[in-house]
Amino acid sequence: MRKIIDFIYRNQSLLFKGFVYLVSVFVIVYLFPQGGKFKYEFQKGKPWQHENLFAPFDFLIYKSEVDIELEKDRIHQQQMMYLGVESEIPKRVSAQAVSQYVAYFPKIENRKEVAALKNKIAALVQQLYRFGVYNQQKLGLGEQVYLVRNNEANLIETSNLVPAGELRSFISTRLENTPYAKYQTNFYNLLFDLVEPNLVLDENLTNSVLKEALDQVSRTRGAVTKGSLIIAKGEVVEGKRFQVLSSLERTYASEMWNDQNHFTILSGYTVLVALVLLMLLLFLKKYRRRIYVHNKKVSFIFFNVVLMVLGTTIALHYSANLVYVVPLCILPLITKAFFDARLALFVHTLTVLILGFVVPNSFEYIFLQIVAGIITILTITEFYKRANLFISVGQITLVYILGYIAFYIIHEGGFDGFQWKAIGLFALNGMLTLFAQPLIYIYEKTFELVSDVSLLELSDTNSKILKDLSNKAPGTFHHSLQVANLAEAAANEIGANAMLVRVGALYHDIGKMKNPSFFTENQTSMVNPHDEFSPRDSARIIINHVLDGIEMARKYKLPDRIIDFIRTHHGTSLVYYFYIKAKELEGDVDIKDFSYPGPLPFSKETAILMMADSVEAASKSLKEPTHAKINDFVDKIISKQMEQMQFQNANITFKEIELIKKVFKYKLINIYHLRIEYPE
Repeated sequence: MRKIIDFIYRNQSLLFKGFVYLVSVFVIVYLFPQGGKFKYEFQKGKPWQHENLFAPFDFLIYKSEVDIELEKDRIHQQQMMYLGVESEIPKRVSAQAVSQYVAYFPKIENRKEVAALKNKIAALVQQLYRFGVYNQQKLGLGEQVYLVRNNEANLIETSNLVPAGELRSFISTRLENTPYAKYQTNFYNLLFDLVEPNLVLDENLTNSVLKEALDQVSRTRGAVTKGSLIIAKGEVVEGKRFQVLSSLERTYASEMWNDQNHFTILSGYTVLVALVLLMLLLFLKKYRRRIYVHNKKVSFIFFNVVLMVLGTTIALHYSANLVYVVPLCILPLITKAFFDARLALFVHTLTVLILGFVVPNSFEYIFLQIVAGIITILTITEFYKRANLFISVGQITLVYILGYIAFYIIHEGGFDGFQWKAIGLFALNGMLTLFAQPLIYIYEKTFELVSDVSLLELSDTNSKILKDLSNKAPGTFHHSLQVANLAEAAANEIGANAMLVRVGALYHDIGKMKNPSFFTENQTSMVNPHDEFSPRDSARIIINHVLDGIEMARKYKLPDRIIDFIRTHHGTSLVYYFYIKAKELEGDVDIKDFSYPGPLPFSKETAILMMADSVEAASKSLKEPTHAKINDFVDKIISKQMEQMQFQNANITFKEIELIKKVFKYKLINIYHLRIEYPE
């Protein structure tokens, strides 16, 4: 039992990575849609690349979603309304009109004429409501409608109905060529305030009939029998062939996913996903060792991969088109913000490959997403500048749109039927990609990472720790500023992270605050405290400023990437002055007692800081500097560091070192205001 505990303790980091790896594989496979994968790849508008394909079993030909929607639209357009008839309204209107006629026909007093007039009024109302009156502003009727009386629906022509707004023309038509023609205005005035629509829309019945019609829309058209030729090699996949192949793919997926082979298919998916994530883990171990040893960073990368798969599968559950709304470019954007461009591209590509297992039109999807990811990595620079993110997102959206249109033209042969709402999906994708900014802040706090945005905040010289440094060790603070300027210029020259190296330079000597007077740049009098200590003790105080700096950085909760500069800015170099002095006094001494503990610089940025720190500090000892002296001085310092193998762990080339030396020389010449030496 103790051996097992010891093994777990010794390998806890490796076991944790294994746990993250297995959980990621399990979650991704669990999120995959429940269905098999068709064994043939085909693209609409392209030739069939496989051998002649015969139907392996009987299956139905499914209509496309576009065809089904068109059929439903036709049903909507052809749907007739069911109008309920209010039978009491005609009786009420007739009775009121007959009783109020005197006010509108005052000159008719003859009893016989009055009786005839009342009959005419009643007959006119009866004709008006024979089929019914409706409000044309509320009801937009087609050519035919159903009138529902006594639970019986009768189909009639809409032209037989009377719109309420056409009462005058109705009266004029009915009274024309009759003795009452001269009384048209009287009849109109009488009926104007009395007539009201007696036809109302029966929404329940209309919607019920429409729903029944929509439910009866068939999702299939015909069938294919086993052994029938579906498509021959070289034939173009289009029209009916495309529908038949899509139907076969759909049927194949449903046929394959059953209780008998459920776990078999799952195991296949598991192997594929496990291989992809294993490649990611191996890449980190071989080429990004500094990331691999940090469990939080590994967890962060795997978490983002799973998050993108989750978002895509959720979108796919609702609609295949929504997969393009998922802001997949957030993944390379965030990965580059915290790590580097190569890792960002690798992670993005592997994630897209995983999603290629489940999305429709996988080739089209993979092509668009990889190109968009590359554009993201190439365009996003200086992330702390907000405008850069908007510009990059605009370029990503444009690439999506152009790529989608190009594929549509290839598939359809033109723009006929192009659905412009797809452009809206990509625009929404771009808007969601902007969420990367607050997401980076959340990740910084959750996974203790640092981005360019945080570096910009740390570069503020009004921060508490830098203010303390300027008050307690003003000479060191000024030295740090000079080193930051040198290092930043060198980083820009060779394409390193200038913001990171500048911030690292600002904080690299904070450990000197503990004993500021023991460092030359802070000594303002002729008194040297080292005179009271042995060379060995003095060397220990000088060396300890690195350890003190790390301790202070932890106290102020500086990110690990900044602490790396404090740890490595002297590498394993020698405190030469006190080493020589100790040898004069003691004879043989252990060189390790006078050497910094390391580690050596392990990146371009930490190597630049070591060079800039040494050059800036030593430049204070130059007397009457000239171009030649500065050239020899910079070459000598950096060559000595190279001889001591201080840069053997840093991924920096001789060419880059030469460029850095050139920048340092140029900067120092400007600092000392040297001019061209003219001959006398």
